[in-house]
Amino acid sequence: MFDGKTVLITGGTGSLGQALTRRLLTTKVRTVRVFSRNENKQVMMESEIHDKRLRFLIGDIRDKERLITALDGVDIVFHAAALKHVPVIEYNPFESIKTNVIGSQNVIDACLHQNVGTAVCIGTDKAVSPLNTYGATKLLMEKLFVTANNYLNHKKYRTRFLAVRYGNVVGSSGSVIPRFIEQIKAKKKITITNPKMTRFSITMNQALDLIIDTALNGKESEIYIPKLKAYSITDVKDTLFDLLGNTGEKVIGIRSGEKLHETLINNEEMRSSWDLGKYYMIANPLRDENDVKKSYSQKIKKISNVESYSSDSVAKMTKSELKKTIIESGLLDTET
Repeated sequence: MFDGKTVLITGGTGSLGQALTRRLLTTKVRTVRVFSRNENKQVMMESEIHDKRLRFLIGDIRDKERLITALDGVDIVFHAAALKHVPVIEYNPFESIKTNVIGSQNVIDACLHQNVGTAVCIGTDKAVSPLNTYGATKLLMEKLFVTANNYLNHKKYRTRFLAVRYGNVVGSSGSVIPRFIEQIKAKKKITITNPKMTRFSITMNQALDLIIDTALNGKESEIYIPKLKAYSITDVKDTLFDLLGNTGEKVIGIRSGEKLHETLINNEEMRSSWDLGKYYMIANPLRDENDVKKSYSQKIKKISNVESYSSDSVAKMTKSELKKTIIESGLLDTET
């Protein structure tokens, strides 16, 4: 799919954007355009990744005219740009709407204007039954992308719009495991919001596989979701204490906008959800079930007898699996 293609990544200097760029450069892609507003990160990224197929474009997704120019000749778009930090967004909701909602609409409009072939947006578990402003803006992003496929009925447009949805990547900036590691290395007590909390476990490679498989195999108006195991915060704590030493713990209570468990498919969405084998898929509820089946060459089946897909209802990682994941993430090698 990527042979000879031009790809643009919004938010391309973020942790996901950089990892996706590196993955794409292992293919026969023609050009990868990294679109972001942070010039310093672009300079750093360019100094680390030496490839003549890379292009660095300064721009903000709030600026539709800039997006239209940046998308000239682009075949595939991965939309990863967003304001993401929950407390910051709770304090600055207007700004998050300008970026996460209006910015996403600008990406859609620019894709349609330039007749981009495929556009995939990067969603989050926080969009499911959202409890905070961040989740609400990402839910709207998903809705915009799914609904944008209505334009496929117009002969003027050809863009396939798709979405992926997953939780925090293990080791991503601001997530719990690197925070615990930093506290332990500083000989401080780790701060636990609630010992009963659970989270889905997804590695960067799993996230990249999902994103690329969605671009390759997605049809239209769909949200792709990985099949994952979960972990408990208590197991993370115990595993890190085994690896780095026990510095004690302090329970500080759940923060505003935070959930006890992650949900990737809620009970209402289950009615439109399908098991694809490797992944789950939420189809546009307006699509006929027989039409959905016909669009796939392999056998797919509706998900039944499951109320929701949440981190407290799936298999948990064993401590040995969790230990292996943490070690392979490279987080323990980071100097403080």
